[in-house]
Amino acid sequence: QLLAWPAAWCASPPFLPILALLLPTSNPRSNDEMFTNIPRVFLALSRCYVEDRSSKVAWLNRSGIIFAGEDKWSLDPRVELEKRNPLEYSLRIQKVDVYDEGSYTCSVQTLHHPKTSQVYLIVQVPPKISNISSDITVNEGSNVTLVCMANGRPEPVITWRHLTPTGREFEGEEEYLEILGITREQSGKYECKAANEVASADVKQVRVTVNYPPTITESKSNEAATGRQALLRCEASAVPTPDFEWYRDDTRINSANGLEIKSTGSQSLLMVANVTEEHYGNYTCVAANKLGVTNASLYLYSKYGRGERDVQVVLTNTCLCSKYTVTL
Repeated sequence: QLLAWPAAWCASPPFLPILALLLPTSNPRSNDEMFTNIPRVFLALSRCYVEDRSSKVAWLNRSGIIFAGEDKWSLDPRVELEKRNPLEYSLRIQKVDVYDEGSYTCSVQTLHHPKTSQVYLIVQVPPKISNISSDITVNEGSNVTLVCMANGRPEPVITWRHLTPTGREFEGEEEYLEILGITREQSGKYECKAANEVASADVKQVRVTVNYPPTITESKSNEAATGRQALLRCEASAVPTPDFEWYRDDTRINSANGLEIKSTGSQSLLMVANVTEEHYGNYTCVAANKLGVTNASLYLYSKYGRGERDVQVVLTNTCLCSKYTVTL
């Protein structure tokens, strides 16, 4: 229960006492209303006292008379008159709403002259993000618009940030973040923060996935001796994850006859279980997704050098005999 203590009585008050009330965060109650009533929040706007029982009291706001004496004129069931003693006429509003903001006047008609006391109610609401874009997937080069809407009083300031180690902030009072010609480096999570001076900021995130065609990032040739195992590796960067194929002399290779292909994520391996002379030469790795195709050439070399073969050297003991003729 929040109370505004009595304001000084005067015929023409030089200023209005201000009562700031903080409401819990709330969700919209309808399409055309930004805030909802908050249950179990009570407010006694002001204590209003009279000099004697003969005085006539009225409570008013911008809409008109709320109470005339103890007679309730307002149709609002949340408004009550609180009398702790015969000379007190305090106004209380239950389930305070932002639409209750404004000036309230206690008018007292005495035997001598009228008196008034006024208080101005300011309702503050913490920031609350009410709507944010869903996670989206787009192709590289597309234009992207992210939406983040928030409620609060005062009006929250919206800040967008790309969640990277060097994330750039996009600040302003607009709910929209536009990215023109998005690149693969701009994919990832984006954070929307709604802040005002009333309470801690409200934060939500949206993920942006950027599709792009494959690019070969590594193609590693290898060398192996006959009878040994050999491995050729090909890696590609792409979103969605690429599919891989291997070719030898324009003929697609399948996992058979001592050859095995293992593709996981962005990497594909061509394994030769037992290298023979026929395995040496050029191979082609092809990476493809729905946005494009790329390829790279890899080589399997002989362990002893390109174009060379294993050579066996056999040493044989040879006896060279000379024949001499002697004449006596």
